[in-house]
Amino acid sequence: MNEIKLDIMKAAQFLNTDAVTALEPEVKKAHESLENGTCPGNDFLGWLHLPSSITPEILADIKATAQTLRENCEAIVVAGIGGSYLGARAVIECLKNNFEELTPRILFAGNNISEDYLSELTAYLKTRKFGIINISKSGTTTETALAFRLLRSQCEEQRGKEEARKVIVAVTDAKKGAARVTADKEGYKSYVIPDNVGGRFSVLTPVGLLPIACAGFDIEELVRGAQDMEKLCQTAPYTENPAEQYAAIRNLLYRAGKNIEILANYQPKLHYVNEWWKQLYGESEGKDNKGIFPATVDLTTDLHSMGQWIQEGERNIFETVVSVEKSKYTVLFPHDEENLDGLNFLEGKRVDEVNKMAELGTQLAHVDGGVPNIRISVPELTEYYIGQLLYFFEVACGISGNLLGVNPFNQPGVESYKKNMFALLNKPGYEAESKAIRERLNK
Repeated sequence: MNEIKLDIMKAAQFLNTDAVTALEPEVKKAHESLENGTCPGNDFLGWLHLPSSITPEILADIKATAQTLRENCEAIVVAGIGGSYLGARAVIECLKNNFEELTPRILFAGNNISEDYLSELTAYLKTRKFGIINISKSGTTTETALAFRLLRSQCEEQRGKEEARKVIVAVTDAKKGAARVTADKEGYKSYVIPDNVGGRFSVLTPVGLLPIACAGFDIEELVRGAQDMEKLCQTAPYTENPAEQYAAIRNLLYRAGKNIEILANYQPKLHYVNEWWKQLYGESEGKDNKGIFPATVDLTTDLHSMGQWIQEGERNIFETVVSVEKSKYTVLFPHDEENLDGLNFLEGKRVDEVNKMAELGTQLAHVDGGVPNIRISVPELTEYYIGQLLYFFEVACGISGNLLGVNPFNQPGVESYKKNMFALLNKPGYEAESKAIRERLNK
């Protein structure tokens, strides 16, 4: 099969000779602990063999629901935060035309607490038939619950309660939680977020598949790509296993003092893949005062801002470039009679060739500047290859977290801000915390 390719040579040169080879036993043990379910957080390994467990019947049901929404909505709002929307948005943004709105339009809410954003969203929807996909395991996450309250009320007011029921879908826990109670009470079509799949690993569950299908993209091909990558990561030897090699090189660089990883791309459509990756690795590895800090840049754009820092700043970074081999379209560099910009030497060349030379030139410059460079080649931006890429990153993340010695599947630190926020808002049950935090603020 054709697949994404990993090249670590320009990163390995910054390490001792044979360092990657020497780490093989440790990497294999970390990977086996995932497969055997013996690693920390082993009750959240449902994503590991999720692709191969997805049946044609599951996909057909999701596609049927998506078709109902597509036929009855001018806009569909996906309400969710973190892993409950980033995976879907990453895939949709990769595949959609940059300047043509999808039909129906796919919008996102519940990922912030901005009054202005919600006001502008609800104003936009006032003249449109819209539906809602409410994605929340608990139904009590503040950002998503607030958005769903507003959107549900507006949808019912504009379309009537009976019609609204047909265009509101819940993706939530199987049995418990506010969102499940509401879905059962109102008779919404619903899908289950498996108990053993954390949000940031949920893109191949209905969390991601339903919005992607609503956008009109091929979820069967997306899943097929993930299935093929699952087989490769299970069976390939160490030197040919992209997930094991990526986990190995990034941990070796971390042990050598490179504690910031910059994920870069040269294709604007990958911006939300960057955002999804940032959550996946940041929330999985940043624990116990350890972890590689995940940063992202969009190139060549950010070469005119962050490029200086990457080239000559502190040498505690390494770079991973996601490179798309084949563009969808062909645009040739034009001729200009006056040639005031001096660019006629590029006449007739594909713009993508210029972009590729910018990528290669930047890689060479960054390596010369002391920045180890990893390259992930994606043949083209299709559902199949995006499915491969997302699953590859997930497996590598699990292996990498085990190598780091943390639980890659929990996120205890995420609760800290919520406790403070609820205390400041005087939520019932937080009286002691409210008093303590106000005394602290008044000092």
